Amino acid sequence: MKESKKKLPIGIEDFKKIRTEGFYYVDKTAFILELLENWGEVNLFTRPRRFGKSLNMSMLKYFFEWNTDKSVFDGLKVSKETSLSEAYMGKFPVISVSLKGIDAGSYETARAMAVSMINEEASRMQYLLKSEKLTPYDKQRFARLLKSDMDDAALFGSLRELSRLLREHCGKKAVILIDEYDVPLAKAFAQGYYEQMILLIRSMFQQALKTNENMQMAVLTGCMRISKESIFTGLNNLRVLTAADVRFDEYFGFTDDEVRELLAYYNLSEHYGAVKEWYDGYQFGSVGIYCPWDVLNYCDALRADREAQPENYWLNTSSNDVVKRFIKSADALTAKLEIERLIGGGTIQKEIHQELTYQDMYRSIDNLWSVLFMSGYLTQRGKRDKKSFSLAIPNMEIREIFTDQIMILFKEDVRKNKETVEAFCTAVQKGNAAEVEERFTQFLKKTISIRDTFVKKRWKENFYHGILLGILSCHNAWIVSSNQEAGDGYSDILLTMEDEETGVVIEVKYAEHQDLDTVCKKALEQIERNKYEEVFRDEGIEQILKYGIACYKKQCRVALAPLAISNE
Repeated sequence: MKESKKKLPIGIEDFKKIRTEGFYYVDKTAFILELLENWGEVNLFTRPRRFGKSLNMSMLKYFFEWNTDKSVFDGLKVSKETSLSEAYMGKFPVISVSLKGIDAGSYETARAMAVSMINEEASRMQYLLKSEKLTPYDKQRFARLLKSDMDDAALFGSLRELSRLLREHCGKKAVILIDEYDVPLAKAFAQGYYEQMILLIRSMFQQALKTNENMQMAVLTGCMRISKESIFTGLNNLRVLTAADVRFDEYFGFTDDEVRELLAYYNLSEHYGAVKEWYDGYQFGSVGIYCPWDVLNYCDALRADREAQPENYWLNTSSNDVVKRFIKSADALTAKLEIERLIGGGTIQKEIHQELTYQDMYRSIDNLWSVLFMSGYLTQRGKRDKKSFSLAIPNMEIREIFTDQIMILFKEDVRKNKETVEAFCTAVQKGNAAEVEERFTQFLKKTISIRDTFVKKRWKENFYHGILLGILSCHNAWIVSSNQEAGDGYSDILLTMEDEETGVVIEVKYAEHQDLDTVCKKALEQIERNKYEEVFRDEGIEQILKYGIACYKKQCRVALAPLAISNE
């Protein structure tokens, strides 16, 4: 009988559900121990999206909450520290809210969502309406928090009011958990009501977190570290712990040992290399970290199909707008060279500003470097001082996001230059290899290219392949096919002209050692050997042009095989 394995907790952020319904859990409860041993009254943890922030917040909720089910922690690291567990587990009222759902096109809708969030949390505590320790006036104030027509005064003071009422009832100060605190600000900035949302969030936080005698401690999470001047004004008890800090470095994301153990559990250890290449590479503090979202999704795919290839799972959880903005801003030669160095697996030295306002984030390319670092598109590879970091692209997945955005912007730019595209396509159709080479080189000089040896040769070829496809696809009268089965293999690019009298076969290769002429010759030999032109002969196309193209950085060589005429 096949051994039953635990389910993979993809997208599940409820700690108790994972622990009680047969899901695999990577034990992060030592996070609680460190939080208690290294005390901070208000703690803000910033990490990129999909690194387990919400699950850790759920874990904290179940640990601290009054009369919690302690059995969900059986066998975990925190349960082995009996003195701390006895002193803190299940001993506090907890206020737990997530701001990630406040995503709206207008302030009015966003405010209504914030009210609904408070309504929902207050509804968990309706026992307060029957509390013998609360006065009728207290109960009246609590009832305001259950209403959908809550006024600003009640909304701004809602978290503080809840903590007061809970302390009155329980005789204990409240633990306040605020997950994804910066999501409403990002949405508001994108939709044009940022100042109104800043006022709302600042007012709630100031009342709940600043000199609140009813608060035991608070933990907040987010992606970005928003400037104190915009959100945390006057909050002197705030401790910010970013991905650059050594403290708490291993509790968000999976460590290498945790990934190896997970793969071994599901009998997938032979895929460790692919998992590491695609999803490892982040450095939080002094620890190497994998993105857990990606690891879990890829393991799930492998359990269904042992031949499944790594995919970009992180891409599907965001618009990656910051990368697009960054590449668009990289007009200067220096910036383009730096991007090329990163894509090629190199590092660059940059000063990182981890405390910005949303208005500042996109005002300069210098600030965009900081945004890319804080949001996980870049990671550290050491630092010179507190602000100056050596930055790198973490892994193949993030590199693919960069190259995809480069290609999208390249195609947009190509469509704007119709005359240049037409001249290039005309040269291809006429069999003018010298002009094709000259014009393709001009295109390469305008875009960001792949450098060095970070990736395998086939990935480099794919990049040039993509550029060529981007140009040729702008010719509306041609049928452009890519990687189509032809002859005895799969050709790079096949072009069918409008008159259906001419066919074009193009094989693109990367010249690893700069020997462009030799590589061109090999490309043509591959076309002949695999009989790629037969797909045209089967269609009765009489004139067939065969191009071999070799590329290296921003150089290319184009060779044309002797003209092939069908004998039919």
